[in-house]
Order: sequence, then C-alpha cells, then structure tokens
Amino acid sequence: MENIEEKVQVYDVTALTSLEKLEPVRVRPGMYIGSTGIKGLHHCIWEVLDNAIDEISNGFGNKATIILNKDKSVTVVDNGRGIPTGMHPTKKKSGVEMVFTELHTGGKFNNDVYKTSGGLHGVGAAVVNALSKWLEVEVRQNGHIYKQRFENAYDKTVKREMPGTPVTQLKIIGDTTETGTNVTFMPDSEVFSTTDFKFDVIDERLQELAFQNKGITLKLIDDRKEEVVEKEYHSERGLLDFIDYLNESKTTLHNPPILFEGEREVNGLNMYGEVCIQFTDSTTEYIASYVNNIPTTESGTHESGFKTGMTRAFKEWAKKLNLVKEKDKEFEGDDLREGMTAIVRIKISNPIFEGQTKTKLGNTEAYTMMNDLAYTRFSEWIEDNKETAGSLINNAVEAAARREKIKKINEAEKKKIGKGTAPLAGKIAVCTLKDSSVCEFIVVEGDSAGGSAKQARDRRFQTIMPSKGKIMNTEKQKLENVLGSEELKIFNTAIGTGVLDNYNEADLKYDKIIILSDADVDGYHIRTLWMTYIYRYMRPLIANGHLYLAQPPLYKVYKQGKGGEVSKYAYSDEELEKAKKEIGKGNLIQRYKGLGEMNPEQLWQTTLNPETRTLHQITIEDAAKAEKMVSLLMGEVVAPRKSYMYKYAEF
Repeated sequence: MENIEEKVQVYDVTALTSLEKLEPVRVRPGMYIGSTGIKGLHHCIWEVLDNAIDEISNGFGNKATIILNKDKSVTVVDNGRGIPTGMHPTKKKSGVEMVFTELHTGGKFNNDVYKTSGGLHGVGAAVVNALSKWLEVEVRQNGHIYKQRFENAYDKTVKREMPGTPVTQLKIIGDTTETGTNVTFMPDSEVFSTTDFKFDVIDERLQELAFQNKGITLKLIDDRKEEVVEKEYHSERGLLDFIDYLNESKTTLHNPPILFEGEREVNGLNMYGEVCIQFTDSTTEYIASYVNNIPTTESGTHESGFKTGMTRAFKEWAKKLNLVKEKDKEFEGDDLREGMTAIVRIKISNPIFEGQTKTKLGNTEAYTMMNDLAYTRFSEWIEDNKETAGSLINNAVEAAARREKIKKINEAEKKKIGKGTAPLAGKIAVCTLKDSSVCEFIVVEGDSAGGSAKQARDRRFQTIMPSKGKIMNTEKQKLENVLGSEELKIFNTAIGTGVLDNYNEADLKYDKIIILSDADVDGYHIRTLWMTYIYRYMRPLIANGHLYLAQPPLYKVYKQGKGGEVSKYAYSDEELEKAKKEIGKGNLIQRYKGLGEMNPEQLWQTTLNPETRTLHQITIEDAAKAEKMVSLLMGEVVAPRKSYMYKYAEF
C-alpha cells in the first residue's frame, strides 16, 4: 500500500492565497450576479440601471436610456447628478474610480444621500467592471464632461493582470450644461456563457420600471442590426396602467381596481407602500412584488404582511356582513386571493435582502408596515364597497369548498396508488432507481415517438410518458374538468406532488420534468399546453427549477467517407450553415419533421443523453411576462390574442 502521508500536501501559511481588488468577483461571479448564464449577463445591466433609477426615485433626473451597441457592448445613460468626480481626501482617488474599482463603495450607505435605493450593497458598478473586457464611464457634472476607461490590464501595485484596472485617469474631455452619467461596458466572453443580450428581457424590465415610476421616461435603443429599433416607456397612471397591462387578456370582476398607498415608520425605519389589486375570473392568483423598484421574485416580508393584513380585513368583514354561515368551510387567504392580480411595492431606507441578487426581502419591519397598511386600507375599501366586497367573500367561501373537494380527490388518488390501482400500468415506462435527485420524468409527444423514447432511454433514471396528442387547455377549463382528465391524472400520480394547495415538494419523485415535442407548430402548442397546466396547478415545479424543455434537432448533415458516415446535428438554421461548412462539400441534409423520424439510437444521441442533449430550463424569473403570456395565448379573451398574432405572424 502506498504511503498516504506522502500524498498529503503541506498546509501552512504559504498555502494561503489573498485575492486583491476586484479578483474575488472574477473568481466567484455567481456570488455577485447569481450566474454566468443569460440571467447573470442581464443582471449586469440591472446593476447599472438600478443606479440610474435610484437617482430618479430620489428626485434627481427623469430619464434613462439603454443602448445595445453594434459591437455587443451596452450603454446606460441617465440625467441624474452624475457620479462624484472630486478627489477623496484620504483615498486620493476620484469618486468615479472608487465606485468602479472598490467593492462596497457608494452613497447608498448614507440615508442623507439616498432615502431609498435598489442598489443596496455598493458593489454593482464595481462588479460590472470586474466582469467586463472593458468599461468606459462619462460623467456630466460641474459644467464639464469627465471620462475614464477600465480594462483587464497589468496592475503595477500587485504586479499582475487585474480585472477592471484604470487604464486612463479621470479627465475632462468637454464642457456641458447638463448632468448625468453614461456607462458603457463590454461583457467578457471568458466569464459569460453567452454575451448576446435579449431585447425582450430588457423590454419587459423597462416596462415594469415605467409603471412603477409614473412620469419618468425610459428608452431602449437596439443598434445591433441594420434597422435601428427604438422603444419608449412612459406611464402617467403608474400601477393602474400596470394592472391593466397584466389583466389585458382576462375578464375582470370589478372596476376600478383597488389602489392604495401609505407611509409608516417602524423601529426608526421609514417605509412607503403602494398596492394595486383587481380580481378576475381566473382560478389562480398572481402577485408582482417589488422593493425599491427591484422585482422580489421570491417574495419576502412585505408580500407576507400584505397577505396577512388583507385576509384579516376580509375575514372580519365577512362576519360583520354575516356572509359566512356555520355550515360553510371557513375561507383562508389562498381562497380569498383566487383570481387576484396584485402589484405590491415598498420603498424602504435600509432593506435587508437575502443574497446579492436581491430577490427576497427579509426586514421584519416591512411585514409589520404592510400588514397594518393592508388591514387599514382594505377595511376602509370594504366599508365603501360592500356589494363588491360581498361578492369577493362569497367567491372565497366557494373556493374553500373547492379546496376541500380537491383534498378529497387527492386523498382518493393516493389510496388508489396504495392499492396499486392507479392508472399507470402500460402507460408509463418507469425507471429502476428510486433516488428522486437523479431521476427524470420525460413527457414525449405521440405514441410513436414515445415507443422510440422507451427503447432509447437510460432505464436506470429516465421515466417515459407518451402523451396522446394535445392535453386540454387548462386555462379555459373548470377545476373539476382538469382534475378529472385521465391523462393529467396519470401525470399527477407519477410526479407525486399533488396540485394547487395540496402541492408538497417533499413528495416529488423526479428532479427533472422534461417536455419533449416536435419542433413544429403543433409541437410548440403541445409544449404550451403542458406549461400552462404546470404553471397554473404545479407552479413550484417551475419556481424550484424542475421543469425543462428538450430540444430535438431540426437537421442532420452527413456524408459518406472512407471511414464510414460523418454526421452532425443542427438545432437551428444558423447551426445548419455551420454544420454544412464543417462536413464540407458533398454533404446531404435530412430535415426532421418529427420525433417519429428518429430511430432510438438517434433519439438517445441527440435528445435524451445528458452528455450531448440540449435542455432549456423554464423559470419564473420573468413572472409578469409569463403571467401575461399564458393568459393572452390560452385565455378566453380573443382580441388581445389576435393583435399579438398579427404582430408576431412570422414567429
């Protein structure tokens, strides 16, 4: 046996490494921006944009512009006060250099400078600099235009190449009567898996920001193609415009929407809250929540306080109005919020977020404030709108009765599973492993492709469910019909979690739920139907990162050579052109019209093999957009859907 001690490396002070300046960001970018994928890439824009919006929110400036440049860099322009250009008395650096080269530097740690801010940690500008090939900043201030450039370059003080190094001093390059800041940065392709910014993602964020900051003007300019695209965002009614936007494709139960705002001080913390809600005939609730303009996709204390205060007010008035009888099942908050669309926003001087990406608020003071505000204002609204409020309370009582019905149906289904009478036999090819952390559940379009997938799969961890054509459009169906669907029963039984209020993540039998359909119009429709069902009835599957779309190839490019067939698969027209060049002259092209055209070996190689396949994870990151699109494409209201289809006819 080898001497193990000889293999152990010496661990003493010489083994310790100290990261300098912005190196920690470069080594662990996920700690600062969440990921190095498409989400993290756009987070860089948000960090710079948040600074511009913070200026506007605190009364300085009223415009911000994002420009997607031809060279793939991005410019963010605002007309705020401009980053301080003076020399710091002890650091002996300009304010601009400090902001872009030192973590935890900024004016947001001082409530005299910013009453509220989205950019909390003072790391945003420096992080973007650290993760860029280069960054340039121009500041309009004191009658002058100042400019400085930063790059990945050799740093004399640490004697090695460092990210975000100043390669010029801050210098005056012109004169102006305006104020503001321009930041242009080039994301580093060595850091990010993609550096292609998505117009739609930025478009949606600017639209939300315009709704939240009524009266301001935001602009998006895409200069990357021959024809420049410009879009402007402006809202005079604020959250009232936002709620109209979200409910455009839904049938609303009352007008106008409920809108209220208020200020409170809790434990010395100043807070401002604003809420806009409207009930629809949908069976699910949707809440968009924000802190200092930042979307809190994982909710937080402000959202919890709002829910508690609202439920308390409606329950008290239900008793006062004698709308809940003894025989009725008492309604809960979930029952009351069925069909509710709500926007909940709070401004707070010292927010405590969980994580740098700021998706969940932690301040207990925010809970107290929103609980009190919601209880008081809903109580006042109910008193002035007893008829509408009574209708909403009756709906909540009916929802509570349905909840009990669902519970009984789920319990009956679980008993069937226990007796072995669940409708799974012959429908699903179940994997042999029982470890849910590695197992995959794959819904395959069509019996033919399902048969090939059953042969192609890795039986150890891949379960296959062939789906016969299209499931029902659950956006348009009553709850009883959805729960009675044989195919959805099979799916629910196999997944194991239950639906709606009875969803239990601990019972999930698979880590990945994968939808595999043809790459054609019908295939996309089938994907949409499944995603609609999961979004409405099993939303935590998406929120917790379990739902994926598999991407089958569109083409096979091949030719016969001396050593046999040489082939490549292409998943887009761009990849097709690349594959044709790589295979060379004399290539042949096979266009796959459906999954059924692939034999089991090809299906495994292209679509099922974890080593070679392409999966797209479905997230609720863009929750407002997802909510609107599901309602628009799958809902009852026809006019907005027609308008969308005319607009995007090519898609």
